[in-house]
Amino acid sequence: MKLQGKKALITGGNSGIGLATARLFVSEGAQVAITGRDQATLDAAAAELGSNAVPFRADVTDSAAREKLFQEVGQRFGSLDVVFANAGIAGPTPLGSTTEEQFERILKINVTGVFFTIQSALPYLREGASIVLNGSVVATLGPPGSSAYVASKGAVRSMARTLAAELSPKGIRVNVVVPGATATPIWGRSAPASAQQAAKERLNLFSSRIPLARLGEAEDIARAVLFLASSDSSYVHGAELVVDGGAIGAPLGAPGDRK
Repeated sequence: MKLQGKKALITGGNSGIGLATARLFVSEGAQVAITGRDQATLDAAAAELGSNAVPFRADVTDSAAREKLFQEVGQRFGSLDVVFANAGIAGPTPLGSTTEEQFERILKINVTGVFFTIQSALPYLREGASIVLNGSVVATLGPPGSSAYVASKGAVRSMARTLAAELSPKGIRVNVVVPGATATPIWGRSAPASAQQAAKERLNLFSSRIPLARLGEAEDIARAVLFLASSDSSYVHGAELVVDGGAIGAPLGAPGDRK
């Protein structure tokens, strides 16, 4: 088991990539604290994961909630070996019709929330611990109508380099997993019921632009996070692991470009 006896925190661990990662971590011997804002999905996740997972309802942007979270995690676990800063949101922010509130909400959760999650975790991180941040290929691809989300994920990728430099003296590794289009509940949450068909068509379009001709699954990303969290990547630091079916690395291999 790659994480036997390790203790991990996964923000946004109640669904999607976070839940898939929690599931894999538990199967690899870890005790896992998961956070989320929705009590119902937290309870369901905890019931599925079993006794080695502990749910905490917390908003990463709420300083009081964050302080309480880490106090409780510290009391329960004592220390942390892994932090997967996964919590984040997507949302359209088209130029010309976006409010400051819409734009700033995405940045607050995806950037500010990540930084202060790591800062709050710092007193509990053991020497040699691993931090994994969740990026996105959109920071490279720049899809229209999503400036805030794209900017937030670009910021995460850049911030990881500074965090890696700062934490090097403690032997704490910092890396970024960079998912491509992945089939998770975030797609359903970002579209109203009337737009579900449009969302499905958009996902099909994404698939046609991926060389491996399919969307990623949450488990695909979880396996990459496990690699970065475990001793298998003990000399990997300040790196980005792209998991996108070749969308960035081999774009001309997509089905639409084949002859």
